[in-house]
Amino acid sequence: MSAAPAGVQTCPYMVLREPAAVREVLHRPEDFSPANALIAVTPLSGPSLRVLQRARFALPPVLASNHSDSHASIRKVVAGYFTPATVNAFEPRIRGIARDAAGTAAELLNAGGQVDLVQAVAAYPPAIVMLELLGLPVRDLPELKAWSLDSLELFWGWPDPERQLELAHSAAQFYGWLRELVLESVASPGRNLFNSLAEHGLSTPEICSLGYFLLIAGQETTTQLISTALFRLAEGSTGIAWRDAPSGTTARDLIRHILATESSVPTWRRVAAEDTVLDGKHIPAGAEIVLELTGNHEPSEQGATAYGLAFGSGIHRCLGAKLAELEAAVVVQETAAALQGVRLAEPNPEWLRLLSFQAPRTVVVGR
Repeated sequence: MSAAPAGVQTCPYMVLREPAAVREVLHRPEDFSPANALIAVTPLSGPSLRVLQRARFALPPVLASNHSDSHASIRKVVAGYFTPATVNAFEPRIRGIARDAAGTAAELLNAGGQVDLVQAVAAYPPAIVMLELLGLPVRDLPELKAWSLDSLELFWGWPDPERQLELAHSAAQFYGWLRELVLESVASPGRNLFNSLAEHGLSTPEICSLGYFLLIAGQETTTQLISTALFRLAEGSTGIAWRDAPSGTTARDLIRHILATESSVPTWRRVAAEDTVLDGKHIPAGAEIVLELTGNHEPSEQGATAYGLAFGSGIHRCLGAKLAELEAAVVVQETAAALQGVRLAEPNPEWLRLLSFQAPRTVVVGR
């Protein structure tokens, strides 16, 4: 445990790296609150706030940042859409979507000699799967992907004032789109997440707050996991060869390796709710904490514990963990099968590097 600035000097955090300490913090929500989990790393400027206020943008604590008694019952409603049985039953659909995307990627490769796997196979399958699982219409996918990246940068990045204002306009557009989707879905006779949350008693602003980050986290972080896995696979740095990745077991092992070493969500935040003690050391109330979720296990460590923290732990653990792992493995498997004999064409791509999110922005391969 060390006190150190993370990111920039204006955002100092206590950084916890040791997996046991990270797990302990996540299992003590009364002492280490999630209240700061969704607060912008770079404080929002006056002009940016005004843009969001005009859009009636509001993020009351509902799920990820909720530490009240209402959390458990709301989580139960959402968890009903991600049960193991539901995810397992959806695997054929996931594989079909992944196979179609991989086939299109192969056509692009044959036609142009190169293809960007981020756009061709990683970007859209997770979004399609998420929307279908939640009972929501699959539409406006390019806009959803762009809004998602912009919102991640707005809340977990270090944009300058001009860039922050651009991101605020994007977030306002996303929120307006989301509100219309919520109202439409609540009025729909079919089963969907937003309808279920309304029946549970959540207000429209509360449903929008939950939906805002769920529609991002439910697909963009999986896109990023797939992107990193394909990059490392093509790079040859994991000890797993591209020719072996069509194996389901091998693809799963690759994904678990990435989850353990450089997950798309490498850190998460907590704040000390009161004066407390961790590992024999005093933690003052209000201390901002960054928890490193991945990359801190010894290479010799094997098994589930090596990647278990990638999805968090405790009462706020990611509800889509099983889905994300399955999706990523299936996409890698189908992509490797459809694109035989490829090589990494751009070994040094630009990476998305935010406080809590990371992935290569492109994974260009060729023959």
